Amino acid sequence: MLRIVSLQLMATVVAGVIAALLGGKAAMFSAVLGGLCCVVPNGLFALRLFASAKRGAANPMSFMIGEFIKIALTLALLGAIAWLYRDLNWLALICGFIVALKSYIILLFRQK
Repeated sequence: MLRIVSLQLMATVVAGVIAALLGGKAAMFSAVLGGLCCVVPNGLFALRLFASAKRGAANPMSFMIGEFIKIALTLALLGAIAWLYRDLNWLALICGFIVALKSYIILLFRQK
Protein backbone atom coordinates (compact mmCIF):
# COMPACT_ATOMS: atom_id res chain seq x y z
CA MET A 1 0.00 0.00 0.00
CA LEU A 2 2.91 2.32 0.72
CA ARG A 3 4.18 1.81 -2.84
CA ILE A 4 0.86 2.96 -4.26
CA VAL A 5 0.69 6.07 -2.08
CA SER A 6 4.31 7.00 -2.85
CA LEU A 7 3.68 6.46 -6.56
CA GLN A 8 0.63 8.73 -6.32
CA LEU A 9 2.78 11.37 -4.64
CA MET A 10 5.43 11.13 -7.38
CA ALA A 11 2.75 11.35 -10.07
CA THR A 12 1.37 14.44 -8.34
CA VAL A 13 4.79 16.10 -8.45
CA VAL A 14 5.17 15.25 -12.14
CA ALA A 15 1.69 16.64 -12.87
CA GLY A 16 2.63 19.81 -10.98
CA VAL A 17 5.81 20.26 -13.03
CA ILE A 18 3.93 19.74 -16.30
CA ALA A 19 1.20 22.15 -15.19
CA ALA A 20 3.85 24.74 -14.27
CA LEU A 21 5.38 24.47 -17.72
CA LEU A 22 2.02 24.78 -19.45
CA GLY A 23 0.09 27.16 -17.23
CA GLY A 24 2.35 28.86 -14.73
CA LYS A 25 2.47 29.04 -10.97
CA ALA A 26 -1.29 28.98 -10.30
CA ALA A 27 -1.72 25.91 -12.49
CA MET A 28 1.15 24.17 -10.70
CA PHE A 29 -0.38 24.76 -7.27
CA SER A 30 -3.79 23.70 -8.55
CA ALA A 31 -2.43 20.43 -9.98
CA VAL A 32 -0.47 19.64 -6.82
CA LEU A 33 -3.46 20.42 -4.61
CA GLY A 34 -5.67 18.25 -6.82
CA GLY A 35 -3.22 15.38 -6.51
CA LEU A 36 -2.97 15.82 -2.76
CA CYS A 37 -6.76 15.55 -2.54
CA CYS A 38 -6.24 11.96 -3.65
CA VAL A 39 -2.92 11.17 -1.92
CA VAL A 40 -3.74 12.34 1.62
CA PRO A 41 -7.00 10.35 2.06
CA ASN A 42 -5.41 7.27 0.47
CA GLY A 43 -2.42 7.56 2.78
CA LEU A 44 -4.64 7.81 5.84
CA PHE A 45 -6.70 4.86 4.64
CA ALA A 46 -3.53 2.82 4.12
CA LEU A 47 -2.38 3.65 7.65
CA ARG A 48 -5.76 2.59 8.99
CA LEU A 49 -5.59 -0.73 7.13
CA PHE A 50 -2.02 -1.30 8.30
CA ALA A 51 -2.95 -0.63 11.91
CA SER A 52 -5.96 -2.96 11.76
CA ALA A 53 -3.86 -5.69 10.13
CA LYS A 54 -1.33 -5.46 12.97
CA ARG A 55 -4.10 -6.14 15.49
CA GLY A 56 -5.31 -9.24 13.66
CA ALA A 57 -7.97 -9.91 11.06
CA ALA A 58 -9.57 -6.78 9.70
CA ASN A 59 -13.29 -6.33 10.23
CA PRO A 60 -15.21 -5.76 6.95
CA MET A 61 -17.26 -3.04 8.63
CA SER A 62 -14.05 -1.27 9.63
CA PHE A 63 -12.97 -1.38 5.98
CA MET A 64 -16.28 0.14 4.85
CA ILE A 65 -16.09 2.88 7.47
CA GLY A 66 -12.52 3.64 6.39
CA GLU A 67 -13.57 3.84 2.75
CA PHE A 68 -16.44 6.18 3.65
CA ILE A 69 -14.05 8.42 5.59
CA LYS A 70 -11.65 8.42 2.64
CA ILE A 71 -14.35 9.52 0.21
CA ALA A 72 -15.71 12.15 2.60
CA LEU A 73 -12.21 13.53 3.22
CA THR A 74 -11.54 13.68 -0.53
CA LEU A 75 -14.74 15.66 -1.11
CA ALA A 76 -14.03 17.92 1.86
CA LEU A 77 -10.51 18.68 0.62
CA LEU A 78 -11.76 19.43 -2.90
CA GLY A 79 -14.44 21.71 -1.48
CA ALA A 80 -11.99 23.50 0.81
CA ILE A 81 -9.58 24.11 -2.05
CA ALA A 82 -12.36 25.42 -4.29
CA TRP A 83 -13.51 27.74 -1.52
CA LEU A 84 -10.16 28.97 -0.20
CA TYR A 85 -7.78 29.09 -3.19
CA ARG A 86 -8.63 32.18 -5.23
CA ASP A 87 -6.29 31.53 -8.21
CA LEU A 88 -7.65 28.05 -8.79
CA ASN A 89 -7.15 26.57 -12.24
CA TRP A 90 -9.92 23.99 -12.50
CA LEU A 91 -8.42 22.12 -15.43
CA ALA A 92 -5.10 21.69 -13.64
CA LEU A 93 -6.87 20.66 -10.41
CA ILE A 94 -8.91 17.97 -12.14
CA CYS A 95 -5.92 16.75 -14.18
CA GLY A 96 -3.75 16.52 -11.05
CA PHE A 97 -6.51 14.61 -9.27
CA ILE A 98 -7.00 12.16 -12.13
CA VAL A 99 -3.26 11.59 -12.58
CA ALA A 100 -2.87 10.76 -8.88
CA LEU A 101 -6.03 8.66 -8.88
CA LYS A 102 -5.00 6.53 -11.86
CA SER A 103 -1.25 6.37 -11.22
CA TYR A 104 -1.51 2.86 -9.77
CA ILE A 105 -1.88 1.60 -13.35
CA ILE A 106 1.88 2.17 -13.74
CA LEU A 107 2.47 -0.60 -11.18
CA LEU A 108 0.61 -3.05 -13.41
CA PHE A 109 3.21 -2.66 -16.15
CA ARG A 110 6.28 -3.07 -13.95
CA GLN A 111 8.28 -6.25 -14.29
CA LYS A 112 9.33 -8.02 -11.12
